[in-house]
Amino acid sequence: MAEYPSRSERPPDSRNRDRDRESKGPGGDRKRRFQVRKKVCRFCVDKTPFIDYKDVKTLRFFITERGKILPRRISGNCARHQREVTVAVQRCRNIALIPFSGEK
Repeated sequence: MAEYPSRSERPPDSRNRDRDRESKGPGGDRKRRFQVRKKVCRFCVDKTPFIDYKDVKTLRFFITERGKILPRRISGNCARHQREVTVAVQRCRNIALIPFSGEK
């Protein structure tokens, strides 16, 4: 069985060296690359009384290119308005204002 040198005797791992070199700035602390902003519900901010299923322009913002409804964590809606958006999109699909699937 081969004996391995102790941690202090081993050369530092090159991957760790590169990571340390990139992450430490002049002060020695890790720098943030971007500031994370809290998403706010656009319907709460605008004080919208209800979400209209006939307003296709607004509803298209909450649908992906493939026709899926964006989840709350991505769209930034509150739970109440996300439920209303979902119902409005489903109604809009049923009367063929927006397609069920994405455009091909």
